[in-house]
Amino acid sequence: MSSFVATLTLNPTIDLASEAETVHPVRKIRTHGERQDPGGGGVNVARVVRELGGETQAIILAGGVTGRFLEELLEEGGVPHRTIPIAGRTRISHTVLERKTGLEYRFVAEGPTVSAPEWEAALAAAAELREGWLVASGSLPPGVPSDFYARLAAQASRQGLRCVLDTSGEGLKLALRQGGLELIKPSLGEFEALMGRPLREPAALEAAAMDVVRAGGARMVAVTLGGDGALLATAEGTLRLPALDVVVRGAVGAGDSFLAAMTLALARGDTPTDAFAWGVAAGAAAVSNAGTAHPTRAEVGALRARITSVPQMAGALP
Repeated sequence: MSSFVATLTLNPTIDLASEAETVHPVRKIRTHGERQDPGGGGVNVARVVRELGGETQAIILAGGVTGRFLEELLEEGGVPHRTIPIAGRTRISHTVLERKTGLEYRFVAEGPTVSAPEWEAALAAAAELREGWLVASGSLPPGVPSDFYARLAAQASRQGLRCVLDTSGEGLKLALRQGGLELIKPSLGEFEALMGRPLREPAALEAAAMDVVRAGGARMVAVTLGGDGALLATAEGTLRLPALDVVVRGAVGAGDSFLAAMTLALARGDTPTDAFAWGVAAGAAAVSNAGTAHPTRAEVGALRARITSVPQMAGALP
C-alpha cells in the first residue's frame, strides 16, 4: 500500500492572520502578530502531511502576483507542489482574532473565475497520479462545474487511487451520488446542509452518517463537531471521540489538519478507528497554534498519546 498523499486545491488562498485588541466599525483597527500562510483545503492538508512525515504533492490552480506569492510560501515550507496556471489572481483571505473576547473574525474571498481549459488541466494533472491517495479539498471557484468532484472521483476510481473529499454543497452531493469515495469529512453544518435537516441529536447524526455509508457514497464519513469532538461512520458502525482539552489560539485549518492526519494514517495502513484518533489529535494541535494549520509532529504525537482508549464501534451494517 502506497502512503503517498496528493492533494488538489482549485481555490487556494493567501491566508493573512493577525490579532487586534478589539474589532469595531469605522475607526482604524491596529493589528499585531501578522503572519501569512499558504491556504486552501488541499494546500493545508499537504502542509500537515509533510509536517507529520508523509510524502505529498499539492496540485494547485494559481495566478497573478498572489499566485506567485503562494508558490513562494509553499517553497519556503518545503511543500512539493505542481501549479496549473490560471489567468485570474489567487485570492487573499484574512482572519482577525479579537483579544478582548477571544472571538475570531474570518473574511474569506470568493476567488477568481476559472475557465474550462484551466479546470480541465487540473483534472489532467490528477490523471497523471499513479498510486496512493488523492485528497480533493476546498470550495469550487466560479466557473468550475458543480460536478467537478464527481468527475474527479470517477477518474480516481479508474486509476486505482483512493479518493478523499472535503467540500460542501452541490459539489459534495454530486460526488456522493457518483460514489466510490474513500472518505468524506464535512463539518456538522455542512453535513446538515447535505442531509437537508438538523442533526443535533446524536442518534440522528449517527443514523444520517450510516445512511451515506450504506448508500455507497463513501466508505467512511468523519463529521467534525468543533468543541464536541468528531463522529466516524463506517460499515462497522459509528464511533464518537470528544475534543481534547487544549488552549484555543485559532481554528483556521483545524479540519484540514484532522483530515491530513487521518488520511496519512489510513495510507500507512492504520485501522479507521486508529486513523480517526490521529485526526482528532491533529485537529486539537492545530487549534492550539495561531495561523493556518500549524500542528507540529511532536504536538500531534503527544495529544494522540492522551487518547488512551478508543471505544468499540456500534451499529454495524447488516
